[in-house]
Amino acid sequence: MDSSTVNVDSSTVNEMIAVPPGQVTLSDRRTQRSWSVDLAPYRLGAFPVTQAVYARITGARPSSAEGDRLPVEGVSWWDAVRFCNALSRHEGFTPAYRLHTDGVEGAENLEGVEAIEWDPSADGYRLPTEAEWEHACRAGTTGPRHGPLDEIAWYRGNSDERIHDVGGKQPNPWGFHDMLGNVWDWCWDVYDAEVYGTYRVLRGGGWFDEHWSCRASARRRSHPSYQVDDVGFRVARSVAH
Repeated sequence: MDSSTVNVDSSTVNEMIAVPPGQVTLSDRRTQRSWSVDLAPYRLGAFPVTQAVYARITGARPSSAEGDRLPVEGVSWWDAVRFCNALSRHEGFTPAYRLHTDGVEGAENLEGVEAIEWDPSADGYRLPTEAEWEHACRAGTTGPRHGPLDEIAWYRGNSDERIHDVGGKQPNPWGFHDMLGNVWDWCWDVYDAEVYGTYRVLRGGGWFDEHWSCRASARRRSHPSYQVDDVGFRVARSVAH
């Protein structure tokens, strides 16, 4: 299929894909550390959350570029977790997060992971862990990417330095679009608490990044209040055992 002719409508942008259990080995270039994570089955959004979906649930359009099928961007990690809870309530699920910052002035700048709790037993939407993200991104492949970069990702070499509609490039073998390029995805994890405090993990690379940032193993970090035009997110859900 020509990657430029993928059709995405309003129904498919909400699609969740069942991900099989597995094991993924994460690595950090700075510390030269690697560690393995065993994963139970879960579900993950086939696409990044779009501006239309974000606006429908929150009433807000924070993005700098406008388009219903563009990934929502300009959203902080806190914005993303609040969206997850709002989407859960909207669809009748139990919110995955208990927030201790609601109604507190400047809450998004509070330091410390004690400001939020993840309830693993909840059936609601949440951010993927970075292990879940990488497992889904690799989709059973072992290289840095699941295919030729120009065919699977919008990055600096082909994006004309702008964001693009979701689904415009070929999906990986499990059906996930835009895992690499277009927008970085916020993940649940703290990057390195001892060195970077509350900074959270970003994965996948974006439309303004060079090719070396658009790899399955590439990790970036940012403060949970950070908002920029090449960072978005996709949602996950736990599977009941």
